[in-house]
Amino acid sequence: MGLLDLIRGGKGLRKPSRIRHRGERLAQILEAHRNHFLGKVGGKRADLREADLRLADLRHANLTGAILEGARLEGANLQQAKLTHASMAGAQLHGADLRNTDMTEADLRGADLSEAQASGVEFFRCDLSNADFRRANLRNANFRSANIRGAQFTGADMGVTILRETNLEGVDLSGVDLTTTLLPKGYTPPVAPAATRGPGRS
Repeated sequence: MGLLDLIRGGKGLRKPSRIRHRGERLAQILEAHRNHFLGKVGGKRADLREADLRLADLRHANLTGAILEGARLEGANLQQAKLTHASMAGAQLHGADLRNTDMTEADLRGADLSEAQASGVEFFRCDLSNADFRRANLRNANFRSANIRGAQFTGADMGVTILRETNLEGVDLSGVDLTTTLLPKGYTPPVAPAATRGPGRS
């Protein structure tokens, strides 16, 4: 059974108490990070660089400002988590459940979000340059003022996705259904190339 089969079946999610990173339980790292966020004594910013968090159950987790560069989060459940200002360059989020996650001003340069469930995600002012959104569900996601230069969107669902006030120069949206996408003022969607006519056709 592959990773996506586990995700779709709702099986295999790992609890933070059962995950270790550099000898410390993830649950303890999250608690220390929460205290850091609240300014409490003993708080410590979460450093989860290159952590193996595949299929981790991180629903509602507060990872504001956490360091997750290069972290492996394939198939993780991050529904309604707080990742504002998080450093996630190069993070692997293939097939992750990010529904209604707040990623305002997060750094996701070069991150892999292919096939992610990212409907309702707040990508406001994120750096998403060269990110991979192929076949991702981006319905109702907010990309206002985000940097998406070089990002890939082939096969993504961008129904009612907000791209207003977003610079689309150099962004390839060909083949994406933009019928209900909220596009920048004056933006003209790319025209799909006409089908090649076969011999003998008029």
